[in-house]
Amino acid sequence: MTGAGGLGPIVDAVLKSLVDGDGAPVAVQARRLAGEEPARFLDGDAVVVPDEATLAGLVPDPRSVTGAVVLADDAGAVLLVSRAPGGRGLAPVAAGIAAATAELAGTVRQLRAEAGLVDALHAIGRRLTAQLDIARLVQDATDAATTATGAQFGAFFYNLIDQTGESYTLYTLSGVPREAFSRFPMPRNTAVFAPTFDGLGTVRSEDITADPRFGHNAPYHGMPEGHLPVRSYLAVPVVSPTSGEVLGGFFFGHPETGRFTERHEYLAEGIAGYAAIALDNARLFDRERHLATELSRSMLPATPEIPGLDLVTRYLPAATGIKIGGDWFDVIRLASGGTAFVIGDVVGHGVTAAAVMGQVRTAIRSYALLELPPSELLRNVSQLTGSLGDASFVTCFYAVHDPVAGTLAYANAGHLPAILLHPGGPPEQIGEALAQPLGVGREFPQRQAEFPPGTGLVLYTDGLVEGRTRDLTLGIERLLAALGGLRAGEGAGAAWDRLIQDLTGGRHDDDIALIHVHHRPGGAA
Repeated sequence: MTGAGGLGPIVDAVLKSLVDGDGAPVAVQARRLAGEEPARFLDGDAVVVPDEATLAGLVPDPRSVTGAVVLADDAGAVLLVSRAPGGRGLAPVAAGIAAATAELAGTVRQLRAEAGLVDALHAIGRRLTAQLDIARLVQDATDAATTATGAQFGAFFYNLIDQTGESYTLYTLSGVPREAFSRFPMPRNTAVFAPTFDGLGTVRSEDITADPRFGHNAPYHGMPEGHLPVRSYLAVPVVSPTSGEVLGGFFFGHPETGRFTERHEYLAEGIAGYAAIALDNARLFDRERHLATELSRSMLPATPEIPGLDLVTRYLPAATGIKIGGDWFDVIRLASGGTAFVIGDVVGHGVTAAAVMGQVRTAIRSYALLELPPSELLRNVSQLTGSLGDASFVTCFYAVHDPVAGTLAYANAGHLPAILLHPGGPPEQIGEALAQPLGVGREFPQRQAEFPPGTGLVLYTDGLVEGRTRDLTLGIERLLAALGGLRAGEGAGAAWDRLIQDLTGGRHDDDIALIHVHHRPGGAA
């Protein structure tokens, strides 16, 4: 019977076995009960003969029925009905076949339960190993393991290493508020806890208070006063599969005895294994992210004071995700009295992108101090970028302000267009799609714009206007609309901080770098 699940083979066997006195098959209708109907039959009996009142609620014209039976298992129920004379043998035949296949049906149910257990464990594992945020990961793991084991409460004590190499321990809780444990000291490496903290193996006790290892350590000789009652106890170490390092341990408790079984132990150990892989990944990512951030920050310049110009610069590493380490800005005072403004973005992320960024930034600064024109400077840097060991290309917008002529000369290597802010007029994008990125392009056309007092210039990277949930075109439109009301001069820094928050919601998944230049009216430049 199609759609009968685990009952299908039994139903088919009944249909084939029910014959009349001449050996001809007896007509039987089979229907899987849906909605609330199966619940009344799922009481452990494989074969149920419905009484007249029950049958009346299941079929029309119940008086014409010669035989009816409900086959049930833990997955549902199937109603078999016959109106033929031979239908009277339906119940005995069904009962005989069900009895003959009971052992097989039990095996099938057990295999189905085990398959469901494995599927549930894998689903938890996929969720955990997809996360890189340590705080979210450990809480999710604690919640999942506490639920899976049926514990009244669970805790995950885990070890982290700070930037100086020192180890420290934190913990998460599930099932109880944090205040329930906040006034107690961290657990020590006693006889009860040592197997977990030393990574020796799982401890499962039907009653931990009766365990010979319990209650031998001062000052409490057991649980501190006010501690939640624990009788059933289960603890599983979390051990790195790559280094063998003990990353922490799960602890589960219940006030009743005998609550944790081998199945719960299996689930807890499985989740601990996935948590170990996820923690390894998250800690590695965290270290690389910190290294890339610090490397990027160390190569950012101190913004110089430029006569006649008000400057706002910002560099914000990615708040989420992995795209970090390739954005930069620079402001370079030139011997001629001009000022070069640079914004760029290495295609890639991590330490490699930060290292490439450092080389490209140094090259641009060196050529800028030689006062090469923007087009020639980008051409030379592009040749250098193409020769770097790591195959990379870099977007860059380079502009030079001439205070005497009151102009801005610029060239763009595949970067987002810059924005000119005209006093009393709408923002104007300049330099869009002038050339290919550094490392790819060979020629970089140069353009010039007027830059009189009162005018502003905004250079930025794509993290400001684009993300996994933010469309680039819409992001630029929002930025242009917001720039119309942006304050210049004093207070511009705070205004930019608010604008960045408004545009990204504080959840930018890429670096952000920007320069805002305002040519102060009446200034010296």
